[in-house]
Amino acid sequence: MTQNKKVEIHCKNNNVTKEYEAGTSLMEIYADLLPKMKSGVIVAKANNVTKNLGFRVYKPKEVEFLGLDSGSGQRAYIRSLTFIMYKAVREVMPGLRLRVEHPISGGYYCLLIDASNKYVLPTQSQLDAIKAAMDKTIDLDLPFEMEILSTAKACEIFRNDGALDKVNLLESIGDIYADVYKLGDLYSYYDSALAPSTSFITKYDLRLFHNGLLLQMPSTANPDVLETFEPQDHLFKAFEEHAKWNELMGVANVGDLNIKNKPSKSKGQVGSGNASMLITLAETLQEKKIDQIADMVVADPKRKVVLIAGPSSSGKTTFSKKLSIHLAINGKKPIPFSMDEYFVNREDTPRDENGEYDFESVHAIDIPFFNKQLNQMLAGEEVELPYYNFETGKREFRGNKIKLEPDSILVIEGIHGLNPELTAQIPEENKFRIYASALTTISIDDHNWIPTTDNRLLRRIVRDYNYRSYSAEDTINRWASVHRGEEKWIFPFREKADIMFNSALIFELPVLKKYATPILNQVPQTSPAYQEAHRLLKFLNYFNPIADSDIPSTSLLREFFGGSSFNY
Repeated sequence: MTQNKKVEIHCKNNNVTKEYEAGTSLMEIYADLLPKMKSGVIVAKANNVTKNLGFRVYKPKEVEFLGLDSGSGQRAYIRSLTFIMYKAVREVMPGLRLRVEHPISGGYYCLLIDASNKYVLPTQSQLDAIKAAMDKTIDLDLPFEMEILSTAKACEIFRNDGALDKVNLLESIGDIYADVYKLGDLYSYYDSALAPSTSFITKYDLRLFHNGLLLQMPSTANPDVLETFEPQDHLFKAFEEHAKWNELMGVANVGDLNIKNKPSKSKGQVGSGNASMLITLAETLQEKKIDQIADMVVADPKRKVVLIAGPSSSGKTTFSKKLSIHLAINGKKPIPFSMDEYFVNREDTPRDENGEYDFESVHAIDIPFFNKQLNQMLAGEEVELPYYNFETGKREFRGNKIKLEPDSILVIEGIHGLNPELTAQIPEENKFRIYASALTTISIDDHNWIPTTDNRLLRRIVRDYNYRSYSAEDTINRWASVHRGEEKWIFPFREKADIMFNSALIFELPVLKKYATPILNQVPQTSPAYQEAHRLLKFLNYFNPIADSDIPSTSLLREFFGGSSFNY
């Protein structure tokens, strides 16, 4: 009798190496090793790739079990929770589609949509019934079963369920097989791992919110409590505006976008849509928005200081240049400059908890000097703007003197523009605050949203590689620190903006695919960045590429991959 093959498993959580029979599941390995976990287990990394706990090992693996305190664990939790909600909606309000729009206000905004594509706002009793159905499914401890089906079979199931968003996605990708998940007798598609079963979902809430529902989940920092609810009205309006633009362009999901970008059999033509027209329409809508913002600025002659803030890779620099053009069209004399020129000297830069320079801190800016110069300019005095030499870490003066004229407007770009501490000495009536970010509103399908951080991370990977000589590995490894700085210094102040500008363009991810894919493929499997690189590559695979030849030289997107008519 042949002895069962053994495979070696190294668990990173407790640094234990042990042999198991080939075909042992990650859940069985976890139950055997029982590593200490801050927030329980929900998924695992096997050789730096996220897997569900039902995954069976047949080759040696380095395994790390992940809980809700990790990004992968969080994503698996909310995917599992939305599947439970999808099942409950089908039971309580049959015939309605569930669409998970985007994270906001400490939760995920969800819509119920009828056969005529209209939003349906449930009554309180219907909401209570949905929650009761979700709780019942959780109590039954039903497994989330992954099945590998032929794409044709999967599409047949989804078509019969009325899930055309998934049909369009899977057919446009063109793979022969698809990984789908089953909960009870209901099928859905998810872009990565789910929890092993419904009992792993221990905490959530559901409330009426605008035209739909807000699905709340546990906090990453403290999984025992839900994320704090915040109204975030400005952010909601920015998302809603772009969602209406998407409706205008006939694109809600990646499948719709791929269909519009489907090559025709005739050379030089496109299939059922037109990528060139999509680019033109999206660029025009964004240009119109910038013009509306310029009109808001000039409507009050006392507004002399425009402050543009936002997280990394939001396109703030290009936006400030485009806004300056529109202000000039309105008869104003814009004076754009960057807040980075007001960094304190390197030795005076605050340090973080690890003793590293904290360039994200508002105190990395010389706030007293910044306010002094702004007040001098507002008083009509001539000032010499500083120049920050990033190589030496010193402030310099190179003769760049300015004096505000009656029609002059300062256009200042920097991550701290909305922080009240930055301009505490400047009269409120003189300021106009703008929050700029790439708020992605297109989804993979109705149940798989695209995080705005993924959009910005891909922009940054491409820009860092092209202009800063950083590899994708470098950028990904820095990203967690960058994001922590955003959470601390930028996001808490975004609702203080007078207006939000969404810099995302609906066609940009298919364009960035061409640039980002070869850069991401350079990340070695041994790197801590490999998991994220692998995830992003899988994500980009959903998109049919769009060539950049039709993108105008003034496009905000060209800040990241080149060909811009603006100087940076």
